[in-house]
Amino acid sequence: MIYPCYLDSTKTRSGGRKVPKKLAVSSPKIEEIHQAARELGLDPSIEGKAHPSWWWEEPGRVSVKKVMQKSKILLLVAQKVSEKRGRHPHP
Repeated sequence: MIYPCYLDSTKTRSGGRKVPKKLAVSSPKIEEIHQAARELGLDPSIEGKAHPSWWWEEPGRVSVKKVMQKSKILLLVAQKVSEKRGRHPHP
């Protein structure tokens, strides 16, 4: 599962971000995450569920096929979303 907060540069690590700040983007959208995961061949699907710790926030998560460690998947998706927004991060 990939929740937008995992890739959100406005969040702290303790606030839910799971990727380095240099790869994170401001307020990522579910559609961006879905598109990036699709381009990476992760067979994504959007689900209308909110993160358990932030149940009051806008619901949405992307379910992906686990083909490698979750942390590696998150890094690849974050890099792809960042590139789509015109940023070119260097991991």
